[in-house]
Amino acid sequence: MNKSKIDTFKRSPIRVRNVAIEILSSHSKVSVTVGGTTVLDDSNEKTGRGIHVVVLNEVTASVMAYRNFDTYVRGEDVFLLEFLRDISNGRIIILAIKDEGSFSLGNETRAYIKSLGSIHAPNLRWRDMWSLVAAKNRNVIGEGMNASPQLSSWGEPLFLNAQMILEETREVCHWSGNDADRRKNFCDKLEGYSEVCNCNKPVSISFDPEELEEDNLQNVPVVLIASNRPYYLYRTLRRLLSTKGVRKKNVIVFIDGYFQAPLEVCQLFDVQGIQHTPIGQKNARIHQHYKASLTATFNLFPSAQFALILEEDLLVAQDFFSYFSQTIHLLKDEDIYCISAWNDQGYEHSCQDPSLLYRVETMPGLGWLLSRNLYKQELEPSWPSAEQKWDWDMWMRTERIRKGRECIIPDVSRTYHFGSKGLNMNSYFQKRYFENHALNKHTNVRLHEVNSLKKAEYEQTMENLIQYATVLDKPFTCSEDYIPNTTRQTYVVYFEWLTKKEWSSWKTLAKCFHLWDIDLRGVHRGAIRIFLKKNHIIFVGVPLSPYSKFKPKALKPISIQESTVKT
Repeated sequence: MNKSKIDTFKRSPIRVRNVAIEILSSHSKVSVTVGGTTVLDDSNEKTGRGIHVVVLNEVTASVMAYRNFDTYVRGEDVFLLEFLRDISNGRIIILAIKDEGSFSLGNETRAYIKSLGSIHAPNLRWRDMWSLVAAKNRNVIGEGMNASPQLSSWGEPLFLNAQMILEETREVCHWSGNDADRRKNFCDKLEGYSEVCNCNKPVSISFDPEELEEDNLQNVPVVLIASNRPYYLYRTLRRLLSTKGVRKKNVIVFIDGYFQAPLEVCQLFDVQGIQHTPIGQKNARIHQHYKASLTATFNLFPSAQFALILEEDLLVAQDFFSYFSQTIHLLKDEDIYCISAWNDQGYEHSCQDPSLLYRVETMPGLGWLLSRNLYKQELEPSWPSAEQKWDWDMWMRTERIRKGRECIIPDVSRTYHFGSKGLNMNSYFQKRYFENHALNKHTNVRLHEVNSLKKAEYEQTMENLIQYATVLDKPFTCSEDYIPNTTRQTYVVYFEWLTKKEWSSWKTLAKCFHLWDIDLRGVHRGAIRIFLKKNHIIFVGVPLSPYSKFKPKALKPISIQESTVKT
């Protein structure tokens, strides 16, 4: 642990500097100007709802952090509260509402904002316009509110002008150790990382994880795809760099745009970060970012035959590298498309065995291994152009690109998706489809019969499982009561599935058992494998799946419509 102390410099009363802060809080726009410089201007019609937070350095008035919390959505105020608590005392906090920010603003968060000196926070109502400027745990600099006159309209635009008196200096931490300079540089520029910047007991930013006993990843770069979400990147890198088997020299972060904050996070952990010019808009910008990052990776690592790909909002399991070290050789098979750490259907209640692997026809992403040959010979030459609005992962899932190949996935995922902000992500979607995903907690897991994942062997495994499984032939009910109260049994459920494009019965089954139901995921030849109530359940689509041949002739497959079932 680094030893540290606090030096308190006397504040001189001679030099007083005033900085004007101008804030607009309104239905369609929020903006913040500091000393004549606009530091926030959001007038996008489709994004930016909620409470915007800007944090300023009280000595220089420079921006140290910016976040937007959609406190209309349930649960988002918890993240706002965590962020506010994480800000150092004395920093200047600016809060302003755009559109609506009170609907899911809970009492605990309101009380905390009140403790910062706010008068109006406890009583904010639907579509009120509001802004607060305060030095944390010091004093209120300015506050204003325009109440909404009725439910169908918004409060009048609020223009708040405040004068900030800059401090001469602030308390300075003196850290020791080889990483002290990196820590100081980071904490002087960014705010909201109290565990790193604590003067007395800061967390470590240097790690010495164990090596793998059998390491087949020595020359495999770890590509971390990032944008401008430094708090996510910090959390992801912190976990990744402390994971058994990591090689820091192989980790490289690609940042989509010339954003300084994520680059500062890379420098904090002494990891290479590369910024590049964005190309395209929205989804096209993301897939161009992926292409540029993958191309650069194989150029920077010319002898690498594989690359591990992560995103900035993923936590890895402690056996993440062990998992890929045990499976990497499978990617040499021509019928294997990728190896992924993620099981789309692997929720806390629907998976069980961390040693078990599956073959699936979809490309899960979210922590996956890619071969150089596949990328250079097939993907890179045909990658969507900047004018095409493809989602890169949906493009990779198309049959034209996948060509009948399959990906290897675990029953229990080796990554956990925690990000609730993004182009295709919000708090509701994260809570509904990702929050309850399972992450393997076991270390040193020896994967079960890895070579049985080869095509012929896996088909034999599937046929044996289905042929000798107990058929669930009772009337279907949309509840867990449909699954027998047994353990360690294998059951097969036959349901109606006519074509790949018409999968309404599976969609309803997925809703009933709280699985992924947006599109088809985790499918192998018309079958889906999960665990429910500690039993292995295999759903087989009839007549689409070739495993339909094992269905008893007299059994009628389940046929249900979403509208007829209450979940």
